[in-house]
Amino acid sequence: MNDDTRPGTTHFGYRDVPVGEKQKLVGEVFSSVASKYDVMNDLMSLGIHRLWKRYFVATAQAKRGDRVLDLAGGTGDIAVLLKDRVGDAGEVVVGDINGDMLRVGRDRLTDRGLVRGLDWVQCNAQALPFPDNSFDLVTIAFGLRNVTDKDAGLREMHRVLRPGGQARVLEFSQVTADWFRPIYDFHSFNVLPKLGAMIAGDEGSYRYLAESIRKHPPQRELQSMMDAAGFVRTQYRNMSAGIVAIHTGYKA
Repeated sequence: MNDDTRPGTTHFGYRDVPVGEKQKLVGEVFSSVASKYDVMNDLMSLGIHRLWKRYFVATAQAKRGDRVLDLAGGTGDIAVLLKDRVGDAGEVVVGDINGDMLRVGRDRLTDRGLVRGLDWVQCNAQALPFPDNSFDLVTIAFGLRNVTDKDAGLREMHRVLRPGGQARVLEFSQVTADWFRPIYDFHSFNVLPKLGAMIAGDEGSYRYLAESIRKHPPQRELQSMMDAAGFVRTQYRNMSAGIVAIHTGYKA
């Protein structure tokens, strides 16, 4: 978290950088890896990320005809699952701050004939370009840790939700099993950067991603942040020994 940073700075992985620079640096990371993002996710997680995402969407509060916002929606994998839930009468808005990621996702889904009911919006999660009470469900998967001001991002998610609406966060979290942490650390800091160099031609971006996971708030802290943002009935569920957690909150 930012507690150990100097005033006016925030963390970019294990580096402290001026607050105004983080957005640009994160943008460079995702522009660099956009074309190989899904392939790398499969390799990094041995395909398990697809199960996490399916469970994340399958247990979300979504029904036919709902309007849903998927933030950090990038390559569209969550959007496809959500569209199945809301049906032809529903709408999924995919928001991402990175234009390269949006283009990859939009082109991929268009090639699959998935156009109707999907909108693509380049936007900053800290200042969403939508009116209050616009969505029945807001999701963000593996994106909150890259938001410079996470508290502002959570407040914006709460603002655009309709009363009774649900917010869902799927994010890497703190591993709960002591015996597993050394294995997980070795994989994160030794295997992932090498995979990034071989597959995406970018070792540094995947080293940053591993570091950003360690700087992200652990489960109980993120739950408290959601409480502070105005959500009620907040809870979280660990998956795969805490490698990831699903956080849920509602707008009263």
